[in-house]
Amino acid sequence: MKTARRTMFTAGTVSLILLLALMLPFNAVSGTLVSTQSDISLKKEVDRTVSNGFEFLKKAQNPDGSWSSPDFPALTGLVLYAFFTSPVYDQTAPRPAFIQRGLDFIISHAKDNGAIYKEQLPNYNTAICMTSLTASGDAVYHPYILKARSYVASLQEDRGKKGEADDPYDGGVGYGTKDHSDMSNTYLALEAMRMSEFLESDQHIQLFKDLKGFEKRTLNWDAALKFIERCQNLPTHNDQGWASDDPANKGGFVYYPGNSKAGEETLPDGKVALRSYGSMTYAGLLSLIYADLKRDDPRVTAAGEWLRKNYTLVENPGLGQQGLFYYYHTMAKALTALQVDHLKTDDGRWIDWRRELTAKLVEKQKGDGSWINDSGRWWENDPVLVTAYSLIALNMITL
Repeated sequence: MKTARRTMFTAGTVSLILLLALMLPFNAVSGTLVSTQSDISLKKEVDRTVSNGFEFLKKAQNPDGSWSSPDFPALTGLVLYAFFTSPVYDQTAPRPAFIQRGLDFIISHAKDNGAIYKEQLPNYNTAICMTSLTASGDAVYHPYILKARSYVASLQEDRGKKGEADDPYDGGVGYGTKDHSDMSNTYLALEAMRMSEFLESDQHIQLFKDLKGFEKRTLNWDAALKFIERCQNLPTHNDQGWASDDPANKGGFVYYPGNSKAGEETLPDGKVALRSYGSMTYAGLLSLIYADLKRDDPRVTAAGEWLRKNYTLVENPGLGQQGLFYYYHTMAKALTALQVDHLKTDDGRWIDWRRELTAKLVEKQKGDGSWINDSGRWWENDPVLVTAYSLIALNMITL
């Protein structure tokens, strides 16, 4: 494909415009945007860590242009997104051949209805690939992105009476092959839709109205917000009976209405509460951002308060080592979006989360430049996936 038609914005610019959407007042203070840059020694170590990570990914590419399993284009999309959002990636330079092979692989799985997947997980693959194509900054992919937007919008749940949130799953998006929507897939879908929102202009719609298989569909953002609410432990906004405002869970998120991967607990009053956990709470917080809530909205502040109280890099709060690197990369995205430089613990300690997360990722990198989780749940025993997560987190920190 030709590369001369790239748009003038860079992937980093796109990400910042969309991520720096609001600020969160939950015991956070603003300081330097990237505190670790003042430490020359750590900066050099980070540069070396990132370089080694990208070298690992270059070597790990399959002959067909994919990364990891070719059955899941999303894995290739995550790797490309890591490259596109890197501060050292130059959008104006000739595109490296291995990057183009990855993009070609993604496009080879684009279907007439806009979906981008092979056989499984339609939303997961399409949403991530759509985000990656958008981050490429290349207008040649706009037709694919526009059709993918319509496809993802078509996956939004609307059970029961149409147009009414009369089912707990309404407004959310699932894998596309499961029987319910969930918070993780909804976050991925909302991120993809917000990042590519500029294609909703009348100019773009008119330009591509004759695309084969294109039927304009839009996401119902009000319904999406209702689903997000129904995944949060916040009875003032969640109309589901299981929502709890007990101190340990208030404000946090679960996987989908009525289900938490962190399990449940019986409270002193006999009520059974679904446990909030870290990775889904960051996914939920990002979803609230994409739903355009204001910084002082109680849903935003409640999520932020739960994350502040449960801050740790030792584990994914509530799940131990499971999903640890998903937790790291959603943390970096969300706290960067909210321009949070420090978090204040209950004992009065100020945490420089950027510095701590950077040091943790440097520490966890393997000798070949990869990262991997000893806990293999959610594919985190795949070094390609986990290396992409880690580099995306470092990209957010060093933007």
